[in-house]
Formats: sequence, C-alpha cells, structure tokens
Amino acid sequence: MRDNFAGFLLERPAGTVLGPVHIDDTTLRDGEQTAGVVFANEEKLRIAKLLDDVGVYQIEAGIPTMGGAEKEAVAAIAAMDLNCSVLAWNRAVVSDVQASLDCGVDAVAISMSASDIHIEHKLRQSREWVLDSVKRAVVFAKDHNVYVSVNAEDASRADMEFLLAFARTAREAGADRVRFCDTLGILDPFNTFMKIKTVIDVVGIDVEMHTHNDFGMATANAIAGIKAGASYVNTTVNGLGERAGNAALEELAMALQYIEGMSLGLRTDKFRELSEYVAAASNRPIPAWKPIVGANLFVYECENRATATMADPTTYEVFPPEAVGLTRRYVLGKYSGADTLKLKLEERGLAITDDEAAVLTCRVRSKSVALKRALFDDELVDTFEAEIASVRDELAEAGAAGDDPVEAAARDAVAALSEVADES
Repeated sequence: MRDNFAGFLLERPAGTVLGPVHIDDTTLRDGEQTAGVVFANEEKLRIAKLLDDVGVYQIEAGIPTMGGAEKEAVAAIAAMDLNCSVLAWNRAVVSDVQASLDCGVDAVAISMSASDIHIEHKLRQSREWVLDSVKRAVVFAKDHNVYVSVNAEDASRADMEFLLAFARTAREAGADRVRFCDTLGILDPFNTFMKIKTVIDVVGIDVEMHTHNDFGMATANAIAGIKAGASYVNTTVNGLGERAGNAALEELAMALQYIEGMSLGLRTDKFRELSEYVAAASNRPIPAWKPIVGANLFVYECENRATATMADPTTYEVFPPEAVGLTRRYVLGKYSGADTLKLKLEERGLAITDDEAAVLTCRVRSKSVALKRALFDDELVDTFEAEIASVRDELAEAGAAGDDPVEAAARDAVAALSEVADES
C-alpha cells in the first residue's frame, strides 16, 4: 500500500513549523449519532455553551435538513452569540445547504462519499456525479458567504487518484477545507500520515481529520494527520460516536499539549465538568479508567507510587490533576503501606505511631483482599476505631516478649490472606 503513494509525496523543507490546529467538535452531530443517544434541545444548548467556554474553534451543531427540533436547536445555537464558529452538516444537496443557511450558521459541512464501495453500493452513482454534486453544493454555499468544509466520507478507502480529484474539485469550487474521514477507523498512524501529506502537498488545501476508534487509534491517527499538516480536527467529548466512537476532545488536546508540545489554548481545567455533563446527557457514564478525565487517573493505592507522589507528584504525573478538573486521592487496599495509612488518618485528625500504622496496615490489607476492593475512607476510620485498641495490645505483648511486633503482624497478615484464598 505504501508504495502506491510514494510517488505523490513531496519533500517538505526540514524544520517546517506546523501551523495552528483548530478543534471542530462534533459531539452534537456525530456524538449524538451514537446508537441510543439523544440530546434534548436544552442539553444541546448547554453542551454548546460548555464547549465554547472550553475554547473550541468550531462546533458542528447538527443537521438542519432533518427539520423540526433538530433545525430549531441548530438555529438556537447559532443565535447564542458564542465566541466559536457554528457549523451545520449537509449532504451535497443545495436544499440541505439552504436549510443550514436558514439557521444563521457561519459555516457548513458538505458531505459526500469518496470511496468506490460507497459510490457504487450506497449512492448507486458514478464518480462524475459525485464531483458534480460537490461542485454545485460548494458554489451555492460560497455564493452565500459561509465557510465551507467538504467532507470526504470513507476517504481512507478511496482510490488516491480519485481522492485527489475530489479534493481538487472542492478547492476549485471555493471550499475552504476538506475533511478526511476515516469512517471505519481502519487506518494506522503511518498510513494516515502518508495519505494526509499527499492530499496537502498535491492539492494545496487545508485538511481536517475525522477519525474513528474502531481499532483504538482515533487519537493517534488524528495526531498523525496533524504531523502531516492537517490544521483542523473533528473531536467528540468522551469519544462519543458511532460504533467505537471518535477521537476524544480531552485526549487529543492533552496529548498534543503534553506529548507533542502543542497547546491548543483550551481551558483544559474544565474538561471534567464538560465530560460529566455529556456523560449524563448521553447516559454513557465515564469509566473510572477513562484516559484524561477518568476518576482513577490520579488515585494511588500501590505504596511505592503513593509515597513517591507524596514526595514529588511529577514522579508519576505528566500533568497535575487540576489541569483537567480532577483531584489527587490515595486509597487503602491490598498494595498500600503505612505511610499512606498515616496520611489518610491524619486527614481525619487521627494520630497513629509508625509501629501502630505498620500493624494496622497489615489488617487493612487483609480486609481489602476479603472485600476484593480498596476501603472507603469511612471504612478505614471504622477499622481504625475498631482495631486500634487491639493493635496497641498486640504491640505491648510483642514488646514484652521481645518479638518484633511489625514482623509478627506481617506473619499474621500472610496467614490471613492464605485463609481468604483457601476459602475463595
């Protein structure tokens, strides 16, 4: 496959600095196309306001030609006097574009299939019909002085020669950019880079990345496209979208900033608030292990990581929790140690010696294994209050007998863990 495109690649001068990257968030369009997700109009307006507060460049607000509440929502968002651009999605049909213009948006996306499999089996038309339709819709839109993005649906499976003709037709008709859609999420970052660089170098038009996550590479492919020169990226909050979803706004922004050194100028500290609202509106809860905004991202149980983070958070954190609206927490579980236990108890105003902490930690570990989870903070306090007297008695008895109380407690803990394992 790579050999087929090598002839299109033109050398970019060494040291070229990529231009600014703009986010066109499509949570309200492609995100709502997630199977089973419907946003109420009130929720759409709130999401649009939150996206604007975060600082996205453009919002893809919906599909006006659907009419009814959908058209009303797009018009209402366009009338909100947001700082961002408001774009509406259309087929390459003049009446669709007119419906968007009726809403007062300042940008339109004109979408058309670019792959032969779509042209033949979905549209049942010819390549020539595709190009003519794109040209007519773009010319109509530009005659009405709006920004135009032409979406090449299924571009990742399109014949490269035809994709270049598609992009060139869009440019010559007046389009401002082409959206490269990896509709089935089949690309890897290497092929993505080659395809995007080819389109930019040969056609000379701004490119927007629209990547899907079917193979878990949506964010990586979006970044690969940016490295190849793409200057716009479609995202959704929490990675919502059809099938496995789209590139997640929060993941892309933080990866660009902290891995690639490219800040998008967004209010990333509002990411968790935005993600929580979209999660509730879409009825798709945020998994605790979700990258960037998941609750577990700054939660520590393992003692060596916990103590290292207490000493210097950068030991295990690339960015601080407040950068995305989260907080750092420590929990007591199977892998916890005395230092974490002392910290947690001190937060509740409970004092404990080092030896007491060591013995109580062994008991906490046993309880965690029995429960198959970490202890809640209130459970830890309850455990302290219930066990501290016997811990102190154990320490006193071990001291009187000349034993090492901590070693004895550790032996008891190991025995208790073995009993739990036998019972399970």
